[in-house]
Order: sequence, then C-alpha cells, then structure tokens
Amino acid sequence: MSKHFVSLADHTAVQLREYVDLARLIKANPAAFSAACQGQTLAMIFQKPSLRTRVSFQAGIFQLGGQGQYLGPTDIQLHRGESVADTARVLSRFVDGIMARVFAHQDILDLAAHADVPVINGLSEYNHPCQVLADLVTVRERFGRLEGLKFAYVGDGNNMAHSILLGCARVGMTVAVGHPRGYAPDPETVTRAREFASESGGAVLVTEDPVQAVADADVVYTDVWASMGQEEEAQERLRRFQGFQVDGALMSHARPQSIFLHCLPAHRGEEVSADVIDGPRSVVFDQAENRLHAQKAIMVKLMGRRH
Repeated sequence: MSKHFVSLADHTAVQLREYVDLARLIKANPAAFSAACQGQTLAMIFQKPSLRTRVSFQAGIFQLGGQGQYLGPTDIQLHRGESVADTARVLSRFVDGIMARVFAHQDILDLAAHADVPVINGLSEYNHPCQVLADLVTVRERFGRLEGLKFAYVGDGNNMAHSILLGCARVGMTVAVGHPRGYAPDPETVTRAREFASESGGAVLVTEDPVQAVADADVVYTDVWASMGQEEEAQERLRRFQGFQVDGALMSHARPQSIFLHCLPAHRGEEVSADVIDGPRSVVFDQAENRLHAQKAIMVKLMGRRH
C-alpha cells in the first residue's frame, strides 16, 4: 500500500475496497478506533478554504485520539519564502502526517516526494481522492456493492471528474462523464481509467451528451460549474453549460432506484435543480458525513498505531 494518499490511481482495487470497508467499520463503531492515532498530530495545510475538508479532518483526527493543526495561507511561507520541499522536510520533524488542500497538484507531489511522513491530498486542481473515497463508501452503503454499477458524472471535466474516472474504473464500475464541448477531462486520465476498467471489468464513456451519460445510471453526480479560482469564467460557464443541469428530466433517464450525489457546496438552479438535490433520491448529506469516516480510515491506515 502506498505510504501516501495522493491519487486513487496509486491504490489497487483490493486496497480501495479495504479503505471502504474500514470506513464503514469506523462509522459503525467509532469508539473502537478512539485511540488508533493516540498522540499523533496532523498538519493541515490550506491554500483554499473549505467547510467539509477542514472540519472533517480536524474532527476526525481528534476522534482517533490525535490532534490537527490548521495552517492557513497566512500561517506558513509556502511559496512566499520557503519551498514546498523544505516545508515538507521541516513538518516531518514535527508531525505524524500532512494533509494539504492546494491549487497546484505539483505541490502535493512535491510534499509527498520530500516528506518522511504520510501526505494526504485534501484537494488539488487535478484531483480530489478523499471526496471520491467518501463517494464509494456512500455507494457501497446504498447498493451493497460497487462492481457492476453505472456511475454517471455530468458537468466540468475537472478534478472531481478525474478522481471519479480513476476510482470508479479501478473498482469495476461503468463510469460515464457527460461534459460540454471544450470541458472534457484530461485525456491521459481517461486513457488510464480505461486501462483500469479493462482490468476490473468496468467501462468508461466520455460524451458531450448528458442524456447518454445518465442513461440507466445507478448514481448521478454533478459539481459546481465554476470552481474556486474560476470566478472570472463564471458567466461564460453558465452559458456554455446550459443543458447540463441535473434536473428531474435528466434524472428520468437514470434507473428508478438511482441516487444523486454532489460534493457540495451546491448552487441550486445552476448545476442541479432544487427538486433533485432536495428530493428523495438525493443522499448528499450522507455523502458529506462519509467524508469524516473515509478520511478517518485514511488516517488509521497511514498514521495509525494499530489497524
């Protein structure tokens, strides 16, 4: 198993299922893991603010018997006077793990290359593996399995699309990404996901037709159309993404028992209609809760004294 949690592609299908199973065990019996990271400190680097990432990691390490130390943009000199490599080396002398939520994915790679302690990718411009691990936990809860299901993502071919492609293809799901023209996911990532799917019995579909993506899906997923740092593009994206809103009409093409997921925050009336995200198929708040349990599983695996 990888020393770090940088990308879902770094873990085998068996290892990803172990993470999912451990997250479910922790969720069912948190007291049994209350000392799993006793005395451990997690440094939490935030170049981008976040509700779910900060609270779930800080609460999670505390519930495992450790502590989290928040390091915001003004708390450390990352890129402003100290290199990422030196930051990783120094933190490794103080703490037992590093979680980083950054803009440039290279920062995550550099932290992992130079740290002597586990590095967890809390989000980068390229991927968001912690979120998709929580998504897999949510799907496993709802359907009792992962393999053989169809997971449809509609919207920007962004960091969420990349982790969904890699993680879902790895565990044997059919992954469909429906994106507007000009907003496709990274081609190399799609190629890698197809390689994973050929090994796992899954499949990968990338299309500019949202109906084709959602057809017969068990899971329908979307994300905001303009992510943090893309505010200047927001109006153009609103125009280009017309027809890609997940509304009742689009959901009607999915299976009757399908669920709706969203990594949040959500913009009702843009990427999703209120009747879908607030409707009976939506499990977005169970999904958000599972960030806590999934990330606790990551910390137990990488930092824990026993697992």
